[in-house]
Amino acid sequence: MPENLFTWSTLAPATAEISLAVAICVVLLVDVFAGVRSRVITPTLTLLAVAVCAALTVQYGRVGEHTVLLHGMYVVDELAYVLKLVGFLVVAVVLLYSRAYLEERGIMRGEYYVLALTALLGIFVLVSASNLLTVYLGVELLALSVYALVAFDRDSGVAAESAMKYFVLGAIASGALLYGMSLLYGLTGTLELSELAVRLSGPMSLGVILGLVFIVVAVAFKLGAVPFHMWLPDVYEGAPTSVTLFIGTVPKLAYFALALRLLAQGLAGTTLEWTQMLIPLAVLTLVVGNVVAIVQTNLKRMLAYSTIANVGFIVLGFVAGTPDGYAAALYYTLVYVLAALGSFGVILLASRKGFEADRLDDYKGLYRRDPLLALAMMLLMFSTAGVPPLVGFWAKLRIFQALWETHHLWLVIIAAAMSVVGAFYYLRVIKLMYFDDPPTELPATAAATGVRVTLAVNAAAVLLLGVLPAPLLNLCTRLLH
Repeated sequence: MPENLFTWSTLAPATAEISLAVAICVVLLVDVFAGVRSRVITPTLTLLAVAVCAALTVQYGRVGEHTVLLHGMYVVDELAYVLKLVGFLVVAVVLLYSRAYLEERGIMRGEYYVLALTALLGIFVLVSASNLLTVYLGVELLALSVYALVAFDRDSGVAAESAMKYFVLGAIASGALLYGMSLLYGLTGTLELSELAVRLSGPMSLGVILGLVFIVVAVAFKLGAVPFHMWLPDVYEGAPTSVTLFIGTVPKLAYFALALRLLAQGLAGTTLEWTQMLIPLAVLTLVVGNVVAIVQTNLKRMLAYSTIANVGFIVLGFVAGTPDGYAAALYYTLVYVLAALGSFGVILLASRKGFEADRLDDYKGLYRRDPLLALAMMLLMFSTAGVPPLVGFWAKLRIFQALWETHHLWLVIIAAAMSVVGAFYYLRVIKLMYFDDPPTELPATAAATGVRVTLAVNAAAVLLLGVLPAPLLNLCTRLLH
């Protein structure tokens, strides 16, 4: 082992992971020893730690070119750098939205913050993975943290049931991923993704095809693609809303990175094979997600099926099998995370102790009770539905363009048709907020000024990025070329 392996100059690109690991230890120790005061100290300290880690990453973690560390286990490039900064930003907003929710229900515990940071560390490991072992380490670190988060409210039997379902199904997916990786390793003799792509560029054997099937199944499960979606609605509905907000946003960055690093880069020599496997998954995901969402009466469950439908669009980006397709999938992922962040944020801000604000009927006449929440939710629903000039329109259009360029016209037609179907349940939420009379028994909404300002900025970003789409579009294109 070289003597200079662990010098600062060689480890500086990994500043995000190093600083975050230190922050996790600090937050955990402070929470343990602060006693009763931890309910005040831990949330503020966690936000401060996220800000400091992000600043250190900007200062030391940026690299001008593709950099490989730790004997090919870890890679840093512009894509990883951008995704980590987005991860810091999204987690900070999630924690800001969640604080009042946790305090009102008496579940303000340090575990929530420590597990959120641990999950973020797993995301960062996955984003910078360049080896099958690193990929699996990142997947499991994220998954175990999220399992614990779902069961975080120990007094809720529903949350415990959701966590158990998630854990059992997640264990099966992890087994499938590990088995697929072991097959590829046994057939190629390498764990490095770049070397794997070279060795799989020849004729396909039955063993390689079998390994691909297991890996595609695992990736589809993590994304929530049909028919491996059965965990997602139950987890979204059963988990505390603050946890639903977390698992509905930040991990999507990791699972995009998982698909990109593993399929588009590590299995680049088998692109034709795995794109053929993804096509039926994408079509099923679009159809089931949009159709089943129509009949939902619970808003969290409706947004869960909306997530499934949006995952179908992300998978379509990978079906294109080109850098433009991957860039479109990245753009769609970032846009969806932004919209989901605001949508679940509205649910958090509309809820009170003893009132979860998770039924569609709870949003009747919201415009009269809280114009800001109604306006924010309207912008977010219009964007997710793909209504111009909001940013969701450009995300869908970019996917259509990538499919058109690769001669998948029939997929464009199906996706466009499903977008029209999906518009129904998004517009239904707007109709309830603006055209129905509010029930008299609903509690008034209230939230700290800072949180409301953050939500307003979140909703405004959806509009601004739609009016000026070029910067983010160009960034995604540059990162994937």
